[in-house]
Amino acid sequence: MVKPLVLGALFAIGAFNANAQLMVPKTTFTHADTLRGTITPERAWWDLLHYDLRVEPDLAARTIKGSNTITYKVLKPYKTMQIDLQAPLTIDSARQGGRDLRWTRDGNAWYIQLTEAQSAGSVQKLTIWYHGIPRAAIHAPWDGGIDWKTDSLGNPWVSSACQGTGASTWWPTKDHQYDEPDNGCDMFVTVPDSLMDVSNGRLVGEEPADPGKKTYHWQVKNPINNYDMSINIGKYAHWSDTLHGEKGVLDLNFYVLAYNLDRARAHFALNVKPMIHCFEYWMGPYPFYEDGYKLVESYNLGMEHQGATQYGNRYLNGYRITHKDGTNEGIDLSHTGWGLKWDFIIIHESGHEWFGNNITTKDVADMWVHEGFTNYSETLFVDCQYGKEAGDAYCQGTRKNIRNDSPIIGPYGVNKEGSGDMYYKGGNMINTIRCIMGNDEAFRQLLRGLNKTFYHQTVTTAQIEHYISGKSGIDFSKTFDQYLRTVRVPVLTYTLAPSGSSTVLHLTWSNCVDGFDMPVRILLPGGKSQVVTASAAGTVLPYTVSELGTSLVDPNIYVTVKAG
Repeated sequence: MVKPLVLGALFAIGAFNANAQLMVPKTTFTHADTLRGTITPERAWWDLLHYDLRVEPDLAARTIKGSNTITYKVLKPYKTMQIDLQAPLTIDSARQGGRDLRWTRDGNAWYIQLTEAQSAGSVQKLTIWYHGIPRAAIHAPWDGGIDWKTDSLGNPWVSSACQGTGASTWWPTKDHQYDEPDNGCDMFVTVPDSLMDVSNGRLVGEEPADPGKKTYHWQVKNPINNYDMSINIGKYAHWSDTLHGEKGVLDLNFYVLAYNLDRARAHFALNVKPMIHCFEYWMGPYPFYEDGYKLVESYNLGMEHQGATQYGNRYLNGYRITHKDGTNEGIDLSHTGWGLKWDFIIIHESGHEWFGNNITTKDVADMWVHEGFTNYSETLFVDCQYGKEAGDAYCQGTRKNIRNDSPIIGPYGVNKEGSGDMYYKGGNMINTIRCIMGNDEAFRQLLRGLNKTFYHQTVTTAQIEHYISGKSGIDFSKTFDQYLRTVRVPVLTYTLAPSGSSTVLHLTWSNCVDGFDMPVRILLPGGKSQVVTASAAGTVLPYTVSELGTSLVDPNIYVTVKAG
């Protein structure tokens, strides 16, 4: 998900974004939060294999009806299944093996009482029919649901954007991101025949439905987050292209409002292919060749819907903000100028195909894995297009957006993300690791290795931390503790003691976790550098104090530096 701008930052630049919202930390949690955020016994016993979702939104009444057939594998015998569906939506019926099933309800958690034998290892199906009023998005994509909008010509323009608020805002599902359908999903969306639905994966077909209606059938073959499963309904124009990538030919499809077609063709050509080539180089093959890559124009700013990325940046370079008079402007989130040379939403949201969609965290508390790496994908794109110095400047510039208000990792088991610093601070932590490693090829292989090792998997932060330390050969455990679990920026104090024609460097850490001794790269004359640690009794450098100068610590390392 794209990072929302806080109101203070917008007022500082004389602008207001209608999508921006104050991010108020939640410190108390309810029974409902636990039901949503915990792998309950009623969830743990079954493994998702496939969703067959059939929906028909009523665009005038702003209601929805439909069904979901869930295919699952039984991990251990159990007779109660938790399905999530948020009020005021309601389940009409549930059936398995030709039998109607009963259920009980605890808020938005529905407990289906199964009558069929649920033997371990068996594959079963269950169908749920439902209807009602789905949650209307307030500030999509951050305060999401169904975004009921119209385009500038008055045509309906409707989409889903529900990360955080949950896919259960508009369809019955297992609403916890630890479990994805191993075999993907099929989506059948019925809309007025004057409009089109664009959903995830490939278009299998479109068929007439009731008079004046049409059903679009989309198919995803890969595992997918349920918040990524999306509808986009509008008066779309379509064109396609191909890209010769690491795994062969990748199909590219683009759906934009018909009156934006020419503008979109020119704008997307400048961003999409260079971005995919860059990301494949750094992070490995695009993870969903079977389903293709797609951009879909949306009213909201953008969302990383797998294989159907929503795009609402209005064909601007930078990050779109909306002024009080309704005009749009692209701004540079790095404050360096580099962020105005490319379309932020295309680059950032597409980066989530690798981190967020390919690699997904089991608990939203670990969302830094999605947002920190995707934030850093922006730096990688600048690096690819304009060189490493430009990428370094971009990344360092984003530090102005770090608030250090609360830890990046949130509380577990209650469906709560950590601080918004997961974006910029997360990206700068990754850049710090790259700098300490000091070998871009090794760093590139680390990123590619993450996407290969955890291909199409849900993970914990511990898995990612252990992988990085193991592959780099550097113990970054205290680095992760410092940057992910505290709000403190470590302070590095250095002293330089002359010793003949050499200098003895002493380092000390403060404002840090116990045992913190992160290696530091120091800059030496002649374009050289060296990694040192504070635990060393003193590092002898073959230069005089005057030769070393005052800019000693590599600025890519996110620390506060003081001369002792």
